[in-house]
Amino acid sequence: MQIHLKTLGCRLNEAELESWATGFQNKGHSLTQSADNADILVINSCAVTREAVKKSRQMIRRVQRFNPTAKLVVSGCYSSLDKNLKKDISGIDLVIRNEQKDNLVDITLNELNCESMPEISTEPGEASLFQRGRNRAFIKIQDGCRYRCTFCIVTVARGVERSKTHKQIIDEINQYHQQGVQEAVLTGVHVGGYGNDINSSLYELIKTILKETDIPRIRLASVEPWDLPDNFFTLFQDNRLMPHMHLPLQSGDDNVLKRMARRCKTDDFSNLIQQARKEIKNFNITTDIIAGFPGETELEWYNSINFIEKTGFSHIHIFTYSKRDGTKAATLMDQVENKVKKARSKQLHKLAKSMRNNYLKNQVGRSFTVLWETKNENCTWTGYTDNYIRVELDQDCKTDLENRITRVNITDIVNDNCYCRVSM
Repeated sequence: MQIHLKTLGCRLNEAELESWATGFQNKGHSLTQSADNADILVINSCAVTREAVKKSRQMIRRVQRFNPTAKLVVSGCYSSLDKNLKKDISGIDLVIRNEQKDNLVDITLNELNCESMPEISTEPGEASLFQRGRNRAFIKIQDGCRYRCTFCIVTVARGVERSKTHKQIIDEINQYHQQGVQEAVLTGVHVGGYGNDINSSLYELIKTILKETDIPRIRLASVEPWDLPDNFFTLFQDNRLMPHMHLPLQSGDDNVLKRMARRCKTDDFSNLIQQARKEIKNFNITTDIIAGFPGETELEWYNSINFIEKTGFSHIHIFTYSKRDGTKAATLMDQVENKVKKARSKQLHKLAKSMRNNYLKNQVGRSFTVLWETKNENCTWTGYTDNYIRVELDQDCKTDLENRITRVNITDIVNDNCYCRVSM
């Protein structure tokens, strides 16, 4: 059988797609980049925003239209929240809720009566990661979240926290490394809550990974700032743990954070950032900010902008607040007008661009390691530094850098602050 996999949304969705790809291959089936010639289409949907729901619906309809004879399987947050999905969109053969998605491969093959052929399972060198053009693996370490931030629909869709064991994670990382993967990204819904249900912790997991794997690069996806213990940053003394973290702030005003049911005040966040920058060389911090949260006054927005500028980030994921049915924030009074939300988002985008420019300027002249990923038709290589700066290198076409890690010097900023140029 030819399997085509598509996803929207977060790195956790990416990690799940990687796992499904390996699972289908281990059952003797093949992956295809094209939806047109697939026997089974699998979509991992997203519902983090209204726009994500819209895109999920469009993707489902599009692949079904391109290949109406294929079996269509839909999973992910949107499919878990919309209980009438199969009625709303025709052509869906199977809906697999989030609580079942770890068993998606077996469920799909059993429910759709697809024969498995494990005796001709693909060799490790033909694993899905490289077929999909990737040099890093997203490793799902847990699912679900015990917290209920008032704006978040994902925790509703994903359910209670469930952690994988150390052995499961170690085995997966080692398997990918044997296939040539150079970087593992630890991801989940509530990464910092890892181990709460199995008497472990994110700190203990990373210690074990550093001890029991040899993969050159280990990177963390989004981690809630309140989850980090005092000794957490000592882990970065091992230079295999990349000096970059995405720490969601959401707002720079304590009153707004309280209405969001966030568990980290601005002073706590500031102290955490200062500690990280003091203890970790070239540490890079990115974040999430919501503009126009219900009840956000002009003063609260002013406080938020000032705190964000004072803290400094290399990149901000900016979300203009939109009501999501099923969340507490959707019921709050004093919803901010759309024109105000758009104006605040525009202001924040301008500030984020300025901060990124300042951050990248400070990197010029410094030396970093880079994992090289792709080469364009002009023989320009693209990759990411250890602290997650996108860089490009002009190199002769005979030199093959794909999936290699080399040391470079950053020489200048190009293309409207999108990335840096480097030399070797």
